[in-house]
Order: sequence, then structure tokens, then C-alpha cells
Amino acid sequence: MFQISIKTAGAPVRTVKCLHSSCGIGRAETNLVMLHGWDIDDVHAELVELRDGVHVQVRSKRSLVKVDGQAVASSAGPLKSGQAVSIGEYHLQVLCDDVRREDAPARPPSTATIPQSPSVSRERAGPSAVERKPEAHHDQREMVDLYVAWRVRVHAELVKQMDLRRVDVRSMSDGELRRTTSELIQDIIEKLRKELPGTISPRVLAKQVLDEAIGLGPLEDMLADEAITEIMVNSWDQIFVERSGKLETSAVAFTSEKAALSVIERIVAPLGRRIDESSPMVDARLKDGSRVNAVIPPVALRGPGMTIRKFSKFRLVGDDLLRFGSLNQAMLSFLEIAVREKISIVVSGGTGSGKTTLLNVLSNFIPEDERIVTIEDAAELRLSQPNLVALEARPRNAEGKGEISIRDLVRNALRMRPDRIVVGECRGGEALDMLQAMNTGHEGSMTTAHANTPRDAISRLEVMSLMSSMDLPISVVREQIASAVELVIQQRRFPCGSRKITSISEVTGIESGALQLQEVFRFHVTDHGGRNGKVRGRFVATGAVPEFYEQLAERGVSVDLSIFDPVASEAA
Repeated sequence: MFQISIKTAGAPVRTVKCLHSSCGIGRAETNLVMLHGWDIDDVHAELVELRDGVHVQVRSKRSLVKVDGQAVASSAGPLKSGQAVSIGEYHLQVLCDDVRREDAPARPPSTATIPQSPSVSRERAGPSAVERKPEAHHDQREMVDLYVAWRVRVHAELVKQMDLRRVDVRSMSDGELRRTTSELIQDIIEKLRKELPGTISPRVLAKQVLDEAIGLGPLEDMLADEAITEIMVNSWDQIFVERSGKLETSAVAFTSEKAALSVIERIVAPLGRRIDESSPMVDARLKDGSRVNAVIPPVALRGPGMTIRKFSKFRLVGDDLLRFGSLNQAMLSFLEIAVREKISIVVSGGTGSGKTTLLNVLSNFIPEDERIVTIEDAAELRLSQPNLVALEARPRNAEGKGEISIRDLVRNALRMRPDRIVVGECRGGEALDMLQAMNTGHEGSMTTAHANTPRDAISRLEVMSLMSSMDLPISVVREQIASAVELVIQQRRFPCGSRKITSISEVTGIESGALQLQEVFRFHVTDHGGRNGKVRGRFVATGAVPEFYEQLAERGVSVDLSIFDPVASEAA
């Protein structure tokens, strides 16, 4: 979202706010920035907000588009503060509060900015909200409420028109439905144009109604925003988002509880899943792979709610983890060799700590000549190996039958001749089946578990194995874990939003009836004095050399033992 100031001779300077990641410039009414003149085309240019800032893209050659007097052939950017974009007699400036430069401080989260698609206002902005003038906040609430009122009115008229015309939406494809609905909305807004307040953009209003009628409503723009990694709908009128690792309140909301429920049903229906009073919880995924968990009454006391973990559009690799500061080069080299040499790994961490992301990166180190079977509740893993089978668990149907659990899939995977099995997350009795798989010729298998420390992760594996309905002594379970699991990688999300590998530990065996761990690498926190309170520290080696590394060296495999030198790691 950004603002644009428009100057031209003989007219006062006017400012408009772009509520989306792009806005059109030209003579047509569909443009946010409307310019006049014989040399201005209907759609002359477009301002597009990308990761590094706002860019201008040329759409017409009728009149030159210039940035600081220099003609633009196709696109230019990112635009810096104060740069002028000239088109004919008009001079535009992008007023961006969050100019994205490496040396610029990150923008603090705001809970009161006008949303990309204005929706329901909220008076619950907490103390974390950025300080603002009360009258500005009041004006914003009025604007949001105004959009809501018109959205409800246009949507009601849309339903009425569809009923009158007997539109059979079930027989339409997605494209036909979107086109037909969009045309009806345009007709309705055109008829109401004389009543429409000047502060409301017909284009924005049409998009809002379309999104709510056949899309995901106010979530559409959040899903398109690459800076947002997670969306949490607590109730129809309260939505939180995670941006850059931190939670913030969103000003957008649904128009009603019914609208929120409709969106949930649109998400789960194509997957053959259901959500109703008899089954008020469901796991699902969006078309782009984003994971969705939804709950409705009676278990959700405040009405329909959902949590969406957005699926990254880009496949992350080890170098990305280095760039993010999640680990150092020695740790990355160590993990790459561990995966390649079929070391069985458990990735441990809390909710939202990045376990699945790390598992994705580690899985990409698996050689391409191996057969892999992945097993998940909701598909999130993206492996690039050619010999890959992806399995997904299935809940029971309306009759209470047909459930296929992760444990069922793990057992079935053993009959599929896998070299490795990758389980998205162990939550129950499937942990025992996973351990048995690791002990029966499927070395190098990987999984994740919720735990706060490597020691806790081992304890969780013990508890989950005991949940398998097999009456096994704890000593037998521990022997299974000791012989199956070789590395535990601990991932943590810090209060500042940073995600780092805080420990890599080797399971060394059993001593006096207890499983023993040996830490190989750790992240030593020094303080939280980085930019915007970012955690600062260093990754260090403990000096311990894992047993499998010594075995590799004895076999003549080229390995760098200097990465375990604590002095060298401190110097790095």
C-alpha cells in the first residue's frame, strides 16, 4: 500500500492511496490515478509494489513516461523518495513510508492502516498500535464502515439479480463464474453510480464484492501479500497476521459470520472434506498449497475461525537459510553430509518455528537416485526428486468411515519399497512405526516433532511411541529410539521473529537406562540489541565430533573435521 501525489499546472495537488499492490494510471475510469489529455492513453502506465519497492511500468507509447526527466522504455524502479514520474503535463510522486532499503529501519507493524481491501472496522486496536491522530483514526473507521455498507448493499443486489436471471452457477467453470459475476457487479455499480459517494472507488468496491461472492473475501489481498506468512482469523471481525515474524492486528475483516463460514466451505468443499456441527474442525489446503485449519461452532465460541499457513512461492535452499541467519556455513555443510549419508533426523521446535521449512530444505539434499515417500496431514513438503510418492492423510466421512491416518500411511509406505520415508510431523502412535521403519532398512528418514529442546524431543518420541496401543516397556522404546534416531535439530522462533537453529545434537546411546545426547553445534545468544530488537549471537561448535563423521573419515570419505573446532567457530 502506498500514496501517490499528483501535480499539474493550474490545479491543486491531490493525493490518492493505492490499497493494492498495483494501481493503474490513465484516462479510463478503472484507473486509480485518472489523468486527462489527448496524449494520455486509457491505461498509460502502472505502479507496482514489489519486494524492493514501487516500480513504474509503461503500458502505452502515446506519451513518454519519465522518471526524473529520463524516459522509461518499459519499467523503472524501485522509485526513491522524492523521485518524480512525469506523464504529459502531470507529475507524480510515490509517497512510501516503508522504502525498502537495507540501511533503512523496518516499518513497525501498524494495526490501523487502511487495508488493501477495506472491510469491517475494528475499535480493538491494542496498545501495540502505532500512535496516530485520533481524528485520522476516526476518519479511517468511517471510510471502512462506508465500504462495508456499500459492499453489503451491492452483494444483496447481486444475489437478487442471479436469482431473477436464474443463473446456474453449478454448471459454470471457475472462469465463467468469475466473468459472469464480475459483469453483474459492474452493471449494479453502474446503476448505483449516482448514489455512490465520491470517496468510494467503484473499482475497489467491485473487487471487494467479487472476492466475497466467489473468492476468499478480505483474505484475498492478504494471500497476495508476500510479506504476510500467516493469517489468523479469530472471529469474523478480528483477524491477525504474521509479518516478518511478528504478529499484528489487521484492519480487514469479514462483513458477517455467515461470510466467514462461506469462505471456509469454499476452501474445504473442493477437497472432498466437510465441516459442520458434527465435525466442526477440519484441516485443508488452498490451491497454492497453503495449509488451512478451520473451526466452527460449537467448539469455536466466537464463531468461525481459521488459521492459514501460507505456502512459499519459492523453493528455499540452504543458501537461503544462510542469508536469513538461521545457521552458519559449517552447520549447513554438516547437515548436507548427514542427509546424504543417510543419517536419520528429527527436527524439533515450537509452533511456527520453521520446522517444515527446514525439513523441506534438508529433503532437497537427498540424492536424486533414491525413492522417497512423503507422508503428511496436509501436503506442505515440496521435494524436487523424480522418484517421489506423496501421501496425504484423510479424515473420516459423514458416516464416520473412511479415515486414513498418518499411522496407516506409514505402515503402507513400508510396502512401497522406499529408500527413505519423510513424515511431515509425528503427533501420536505413528512415531513407533516411524522408528521401526528407520530400524528396518530405511535409514536417512526424517520427521518433525513439537518440543522446546532436543531432550524434550526425545521424551516426546517416548510418549508418542507409548500411544501406539502396544504395551511396550519404556526400556524397549528407548532402545528403539537410540538405534533409530541419530540427530536432533532444534529450531526456535525468537520474540523478534527471527528463526534459527539453536542446537544440533547427536543421540549417542543409552546409559543407566536414559538416552544420552551430545551437542555438536549451538547458537549462543549475546543480546537482543539488533535492529528492531533482533536477537544477536553466534553459532559455535562444542568440540564434539559425531560418531558417524569419524566413521566417514575412517572409510576415506572426504570430510572437514575443522568445522568442529570451537576456536575456529568462535573466530568465524
